[in-house]
Amino acid sequence: MPNGDNWQGDVLRELRGGTPQQPAPGQPGPGATAPAHSRPQQPYHPPQPHHPQHQHQQQPRPPAPPGAPAAPRITPDSRPVLDKQLAATALKPRRGEPFGTRALRAVRRTVSSSAAREVAGAAATAEVLQQAVTTGRQIAVTSIRGGCGKTTVTALLGTTYAHYRQDPVLVVEADPALGTLPLRLGAQALRWTTGDLAALVEPQMSLLDVTGYLVQLPGNAWLLPGSQGQVGAMLDTRAYERVMVSLRRYFGVTVVDCETLPAEVARTALAAAQARVLTVPATLEGIASTRAVLEWMRNLPRHVLASTVVVLTETAPHPGLDLRKATEELTAAGVTVAALPYDRHLAAGGTIHTGLLARATRDAVTRLAAEVFRLSQKQR
Repeated sequence: MPNGDNWQGDVLRELRGGTPQQPAPGQPGPGATAPAHSRPQQPYHPPQPHHPQHQHQQQPRPPAPPGAPAAPRITPDSRPVLDKQLAATALKPRRGEPFGTRALRAVRRTVSSSAAREVAGAAATAEVLQQAVTTGRQIAVTSIRGGCGKTTVTALLGTTYAHYRQDPVLVVEADPALGTLPLRLGAQALRWTTGDLAALVEPQMSLLDVTGYLVQLPGNAWLLPGSQGQVGAMLDTRAYERVMVSLRRYFGVTVVDCETLPAEVARTALAAAQARVLTVPATLEGIASTRAVLEWMRNLPRHVLASTVVVLTETAPHPGLDLRKATEELTAAGVTVAALPYDRHLAAGGTIHTGLLARATRDAVTRLAAEVFRLSQKQR
């Protein structure tokens, strides 16, 4: 496995079939980094914004290039994520598991000695999630078709990292086709999108400047939407690359909700990320399609498969699939496999309230987040 970030350019060229761009004489290449012995391995400390209560008073002011007049910027109107009349049709959020299940688990915990083991396991998982990073980790989440839980997994990962980590966490929607990520994360209104920020971001911006274009979420988390809920919104590869390269230094972890494969932006996101999550429905058809995708990924550098986690999402209470055997089949392809159990709260749609998730779901998501982060730490 190559050192540094050079592998990202190799994978991009592999995915696109392109030719590497030659650097100017005396200049490092696009993915070049300093030798390992000369790079100080210091914990990642991004610039901190002002206190959140003052952030809404700040207006983003992107600096103009030196010697050039500032180009006029058209500020888009703020749009609600969900119309009030539509919001009124939603029922009260359901708990992920019925009362009887919760009560039975409480009794079992009282009469068994498993509580200590659970606490020890949770502490070990939290230790992984709270590890310092030297450069921002980017995690791409995609799927082979719609309805596989891709956006749900993205929202759950972003929420988990924001809960455990002290540095800023960013969730990016790189799927502009009427994505539901803002709704799942509980955003109220949207203004700037990924495409907008590609034309505005500048290297000299501070974290406060950047967050002026983002949607603040609970905790130290931020959202960059892909669209404003408009049909026909577009996001090209160059815009995506510009945003992700520019924002990487501000956020300890970035989780990207990609388009479904084989869209070009999704392939670019998978290549540039330090870890990848492929969501798959826990059905026979889903397993068959996934194995074909993994065979295609064998043509990529070995570390791409090694840093990929396949998530089997149960969309029904009783899936017609033996998860143990399915996991064995996919693991043989060289990837890590995890399962996200059926959860009534997630299945109902709408904003995700982590306090309403079933215990099994919370445990599975936390383990998944830790495993994905661990794999991302292996890549520079």
